[in-house]
Amino acid sequence: NAIQPIQAAGTMIASMLIIGVVDNFIAQMAWQIGLWQFHFMRAVIALPIIAVFAWMGYGTMRPVRVWRVALRSLLIALAMMCYFGALGLIPIAEALAGIFMSPIFIVLISVLFLRRSVGPWRALAVAIGFAGVLLVLQPDVSNFRLVTLLPVAGGVFYALGAITTRSLCEGESTMSLLTGMMLAMGGMGACGLGVLAVFPVDAAAGADGFLMRGWVWPIAESLPWMIAHALGAIAGVFLLTRAYQIGEPSFVGVFEYSIMIFGPAIAWLAFGQGITAWQIGGIALIATAGCIIALRSE
Repeated sequence: NAIQPIQAAGTMIASMLIIGVVDNFIAQMAWQIGLWQFHFMRAVIALPIIAVFAWMGYGTMRPVRVWRVALRSLLIALAMMCYFGALGLIPIAEALAGIFMSPIFIVLISVLFLRRSVGPWRALAVAIGFAGVLLVLQPDVSNFRLVTLLPVAGGVFYALGAITTRSLCEGESTMSLLTGMMLAMGGMGACGLGVLAVFPVDAAAGADGFLMRGWVWPIAESLPWMIAHALGAIAGVFLLTRAYQIGEPSFVGVFEYSIMIFGPAIAWLAFGQGITAWQIGGIALIATAGCIIALRSE
């Protein structure tokens, strides 16, 4: 069907547009609540909605192999913890640069630990992607902040989650994988809140306290952002999964990099978050590297 690739590409672009919009809400919530409360409350909001979709026949929430889905959920949840934690503290362009290093890390993990060979194209893509990350992050040794490495760590965990999804979770429904991820993230949020309740930390005011802030009342100001993010995340992940179902993965994966346009563009237009010409060039290099890896992978 000649229309099917167009539908798959359009579905992926719609998914990335939604996610690119709602991920910008994290920086707004970071001024009022903390990372752990955000993840716990988002899971509480999202899980009943996922249950309704499962009841409507979009897939079962019950995994076929619990431990495999649990491992995958843990890895993806760790990746999202790092990514969302960074979003509250650094510009979205920098956070996306780190998390979208995951295809590069997949290649490196495949070579170093799985003993698989890669051709010159994918080796070149790793070098191009690394150069792009340096341009986006622009590391300054004299003014180094550890938070800059958070999205990069997220990229590592996301790569491990992607490898686990492909190798261990074949045959699992989209709803079971989404449920597992939300449960893992909600559980991590609850654990973080518990630790901060027992060992309270004097978190900094504003966004600087995002990572170390415990439970906060009232939440009326943050709740609309949180509900919008939960709904957007579910819609975005559903469309992303649908795109991979109706299109060739290596073709569809290229369009996933459109979020690196949508995310910073929304941040600039709606919230006045600037981006330099060097960072735009770095984003282009990272997207180029990801496209090469997607198109050259089997």
